[in-house]
Amino acid sequence: MIALVDCNSFYASCEQVFRPDLINKPVVVLSNNDGCIIAANKQAKALADIPMFQPVFKIKKLLDDNNVSYFSSNYTLYSDMSRRVMDTLMMFSPRVEEYSIDESFVDLSSMHNANYDTIAHTIKNTVEKNTGIPVGVGIAKTKSLSKLANKYAKKIAANNNVYVVDTEQKRQYLLKNLKVKDIWGIGKKHAIRLQDKNVNTALDFANMPVAWVRKEMTVIGERLWRELNNVPCLELETVTNAKKGIGTAKSFGFKLTEFSLIEEACSFYVAEVADLLRQQQSLASQIEISLETNQHSAIDKQYRNKIILNLDTPTDSTIKLTKVALKGLQQIFKPGYRYKKVGVNLVHLVHKNEVQTNLFYNPHKSESDAITKLMDNLNGKYGKNKIKLATVGNRSKEWALIKEHRSPRFTTQWGELLTIGG
Repeated sequence: MIALVDCNSFYASCEQVFRPDLINKPVVVLSNNDGCIIAANKQAKALADIPMFQPVFKIKKLLDDNNVSYFSSNYTLYSDMSRRVMDTLMMFSPRVEEYSIDESFVDLSSMHNANYDTIAHTIKNTVEKNTGIPVGVGIAKTKSLSKLANKYAKKIAANNNVYVVDTEQKRQYLLKNLKVKDIWGIGKKHAIRLQDKNVNTALDFANMPVAWVRKEMTVIGERLWRELNNVPCLELETVTNAKKGIGTAKSFGFKLTEFSLIEEACSFYVAEVADLLRQQQSLASQIEISLETNQHSAIDKQYRNKIILNLDTPTDSTIKLTKVALKGLQQIFKPGYRYKKVGVNLVHLVHKNEVQTNLFYNPHKSESDAITKLMDNLNGKYGKNKIKLATVGNRSKEWALIKEHRSPRFTTQWGELLTIGG
């Protein structure tokens, strides 16, 4: 049996953990630069006049009139809270697949002849006790069925966020009560095609001839069909594969015309992605730098460009990557534009133990592994970005994302720990 554990309104729930005064009150989380609503809890979604993905400045009065609390994105906090949820799930099984930041599959196959309803409630209660994050739990024989069970667990209040498919009767009931569009892996186009054939529920789909599914929806659709019919086809992926590319592209808090400010932002982003590169023990063979204005502006002149630069030999050195990146940035920068975003992407990644070195390459001492490790150790001990390159500068307030409503990073920064009393 497999459990799908999904955090309820995860971003908003993370904020509420440290603000118990907001429990059962509407909470939303904003996108980068506090642009629009990207996440909302149940109470906020119930307010029909507050649309998702609308620019905040257009609906700020609506938010205030409805006493909606809004927060800037705090991905450092969300990531750490996600880790704590995953660590709790490991108490129930050594095989956990982290499907996304707020949901995981848990292998329960070792629990023979168990009362899965009791296990589901124990998982739910333990996660909430350990982290403060409410979750829903769906348990079934296959990943696809457990996904549907989780959806149904949250759909009906009487389920108490738990639904277990441990009998054929429950499987039939579950599929009968969910639409074909609710099936994990059924996209909008396939849903329309199926509905045109009078296939409206998940049960209708599961009862279709497998030959038709294979012909019209390929082997992927067939695997899904078999999963809904209690035949496991999708294995748990418990090993995290190294990323083939690592990058970031964040909008500036303000439109920038000065090259030196864009240079500082680019240097900062290179340091961020280089840190992630080292964490997965990879080296980059190429770096891509992009620069663009606001494509949605009706008054600004438009320009966008990018450049891909080859490295003499694959590297994870922040110093080397920054040198190359800034040379590329200089080549694509044009004065006279108001820039919105700079992007940094590391591509053609190889594992550090599998690199083919260049016989004639003689790296500068500043690019040595010893310097890189020293910087990482100092930043790990004294805090992120305590040790940085001079090109990062100290004017981040002039280009960094706007985060006027960001909550403290309660679990990862000593200076932002929650304090109580007097």
